[in-house]
Amino acid sequence: MRKITAGLFISLDGVVENPQDWHFPYFNDEMGQAVDAQMSSADTLLLGRRTYDSFASAWPDREKAGAEDAAFAKKLGDARKIVVSTRELEFTWRNSEQLQGDLIEAVTALKAEPSTADIAMSGSVSLVRRLLAAGLLDELHLLVHPIAVGEGMRLFEDADAPLPLKLISSVTFATGVVHLVYRLDDGAPTGDYAKAKASLPQTAD
Repeated sequence: MRKITAGLFISLDGVVENPQDWHFPYFNDEMGQAVDAQMSSADTLLLGRRTYDSFASAWPDREKAGAEDAAFAKKLGDARKIVVSTRELEFTWRNSEQLQGDLIEAVTALKAEPSTADIAMSGSVSLVRRLLAAGLLDELHLLVHPIAVGEGMRLFEDADAPLPLKLISSVTFATGVVHLVYRLDDGAPTGDYAKAKASLPQTAD
């Protein structure tokens, strides 16, 4: 079964919208390596239309320019790119196609393909939410920036129910960014205050 990983830039107050407006001051070699590791472990990218349009308008030109980010741009160009949209799309970026049929059924079929490489996601917040809710997202890579943005769409806003997650790894960068990797937690703890109060400091009468 193929693994789906999703990478997101996120502020301390949970904002994931328009990271280009606030995250670049925190981008360093450590973050670059983390992003590259998540994306390079995949041979397929699963993207929402808006994220795809943003990528397609930038990365092909960066690959042609041959600057320091050209190698990463080529990786994205060479990868199979599957775009989720409710409208018919036309593509000019190589190796791009539209996801066909029901989202959950189609992504389940993608995960069952005979490949050992991951399926990577970047951004595509609404798609990340839907796959988390369906139990199809295997790893959530959050690059938590030490800044409160105040305005913008948040990753977990308007959730229908609690979403228990298990922390797999945590790395703090020199910039103060924390790279957190989570997966869904089927064995999340349960309890109430009656259970919790047993862990409170006890004082003698």
